[in-house]
Amino acid sequence: MTAVRRLLGRAPRTLPRPRTLRARLIAGLLVLLTVSCAAVGVAAVVELEHFLTGRVDQQLAEAGTRFPASLENTARPPDHDGDEHGDTRRQPAGTFGARLVGGTVTHAAVVPSGSGLAVRTVALTAHDRRALAALPADGRPHTVALASLDEYRVTAAWGLDGDVLVTGLPLEPVEAAVHRLELVAGVVFGIALALTGVAGVLWVRWSLRPLSRVAATATRVSELPLASGEVALPPRNPDYDPRSEVGRVAAAFDRMLGHVGDALGKRHASEERLRRFAADASHELRTPVASVRGHAELALLHPGPVPPEVTRALERIAAESSRMGEMVDEMLLLARLDAGRPLERRPVDLTRLVLDAVTDARAAGPGHRWTLDLAEEPVLVPGDAHRLHQVVANLLANARGHTPVGTEVTVTLAVDGRGAGGSTAVLSVHDSGPGVPAEVRPDVFERFTRAEHRRRAGASVSGGGAGLGLAIVAAVVEAHGGSVALDSRPGSTTFTVRLSTG
Repeated sequence: MTAVRRLLGRAPRTLPRPRTLRARLIAGLLVLLTVSCAAVGVAAVVELEHFLTGRVDQQLAEAGTRFPASLENTARPPDHDGDEHGDTRRQPAGTFGARLVGGTVTHAAVVPSGSGLAVRTVALTAHDRRALAALPADGRPHTVALASLDEYRVTAAWGLDGDVLVTGLPLEPVEAAVHRLELVAGVVFGIALALTGVAGVLWVRWSLRPLSRVAATATRVSELPLASGEVALPPRNPDYDPRSEVGRVAAAFDRMLGHVGDALGKRHASEERLRRFAADASHELRTPVASVRGHAELALLHPGPVPPEVTRALERIAAESSRMGEMVDEMLLLARLDAGRPLERRPVDLTRLVLDAVTDARAAGPGHRWTLDLAEEPVLVPGDAHRLHQVVANLLANARGHTPVGTEVTVTLAVDGRGAGGSTAVLSVHDSGPGVPAEVRPDVFERFTRAEHRRRAGASVSGGGAGLGLAIVAAVVEAHGGSVALDSRPGSTTFTVRLSTG
């Protein structure tokens, strides 16, 4: 079984588990083939070793005890140094013979190759003598490892004089044949594994080609901006066999992609209709709102006596119509930004713009403490000066309108040169007010957020803003390729706007 252990010892080591389906299929195919080859190889080696050992046992049976019995005749002197006469007729080279009397080896010789009828005396070691003495004289073959020779297949039988005669044949030819089979099997199986691996890669790649296209399509879809707007989905994959499992997956994915495309198309059409409605309604409402406001102001200028309650009503009409006019203008601006209308792109001195906006905010909210921290050099950004002023003004109005009197508001303008695309202008508006409520923060830049939360709380929406100021901030900043973020907790709220200076 030594040869079997050697063959099993050549099994490949455990490899890291492959991650992709293709690699797992190929690895599984190679593992199955390796196990099959190993099983065939082990079976072939075991069978060959068993067969050859049986042949040796048959030769031992045919040889009998003739050779060791001839060693009893030691009366004649040896022919030459180390040789003595023995019956070597029909004895193959390497045949071993020994005679034991009373458990002691008296004679031991071997038939060398190409030596005629001469035999060679063997000087056995003490271990060899003990191994031979321990053999049962039952005529059955046993395997004995002789240190002075090699591994032998031997039989022991009683002689006519009460001695024990041992006959043995070398197992070296058997081991050589088995080793040669191992070598040939290893080479053949290695070539088979290599060819199977190459063929398996090509076959698995061809079989999984539709699935690879599905994965590539899914990757492209995952990289598309699906949140809003028109979405152009990648083309379908018609090249698949619907009868196969992979083909059914591809077909199901294509159907799902079609449903998603239809849903996105309907959503885009709905958004377009809503955008057009908002733009048209805002545009159409500007004239009647302005007319109502003008008539209210004109009535207030009437020289004749007007009852106080009428005066208060006219003042209320004028104030609400003014607020409604601002809301209509803001809705129209958002509709235009949603439509992707390009803004003016000119160099804007953001430093001067922030300074003017803070000056206006200080005049509008004298009860707040206003602090301004500007960069040493003027900060220039490309964009629409009017819209950028609206961004700063809305942030300051938000800080003033949602914090109590005495709140400190700090406006900081700096340049960050660590961006990958060049330097960035960073504008932050920080206040020490109560902070933005946690339930409002996720939707703070959505439209009508403040009004919606006040409505849910059961408060009147007429006394506050409509919730479009921060939505305009986000839309204008996004139209300039920038970003706006909120960091708020009780006692500290910071809005940060980042705009590229390039």
